[in-house]
Amino acid sequence: MTTEIIWHGHGSFQIQTAGHSLWMDPFLNDSPTATVTADTVAADTILISHAHFDHLTDALQIAQRTGAKVIANFEICNWLQGQGLPEGQLEAMNVGGQIEQPFGRVKMTLAHHSSSMPDGTYGGLASGYLLDLPAGHVYFAGDTALFLDMKLIGLVGLELAVLPIGDRFTMGPDDALEAVKLLNPKRVLPCHYNTWPPIAQDAASWAGHVRSQTAAEPVVVEPGETVRL
Repeated sequence: MTTEIIWHGHGSFQIQTAGHSLWMDPFLNDSPTATVTADTVAADTILISHAHFDHLTDALQIAQRTGAKVIANFEICNWLQGQGLPEGQLEAMNVGGQIEQPFGRVKMTLAHHSSSMPDGTYGGLASGYLLDLPAGHVYFAGDTALFLDMKLIGLVGLELAVLPIGDRFTMGPDDALEAVKLLNPKRVLPCHYNTWPPIAQDAASWAGHVRSQTAAEPVVVEPGETVRL
């Protein structure tokens, strides 16, 4: 069964799988690179890696309009409920936990990053997500530094790993290359770069290093383009 993953710039992805439309970290209306807006997208599930504005901003609007379930850490779910989202639309998790969903299994993984709500309050632990989908395992690292336990995440066998390469606020190209070596995915997709000048990177150059130093196939796409598994 085909799974389609559409990059919408920065850390925002739409995952279409088994008749479901998932969104990872929707940041659309204020993004300089997104090709769609929050009032036009379809969603039945939204996954949020952490509470920073460039990952959380549009989740509430999309969830309220579509009725989508939101999967996030306990603190983010509490905050969204305080903003008026019904408890029945919220699926709280924490790092290391996993839940079954209609489209597959969701595991919340470790990420080394800060997290705070739009009002400045504590946003809980930042995370990534390991999705067990009909097309295989897909790992979204979220905003993170390099960490050695990526080796353990990769032991399940990854069809695709999605890694930030922007540097400054996440790992940069060099550490992302080391992450590929630890994760050993079949394919790897870079994200969280070229949104603003401070995180500008040459993804094609990075892809060349991945191709020459690992067994993974790098996949570099433009915002709005699709990767099929």
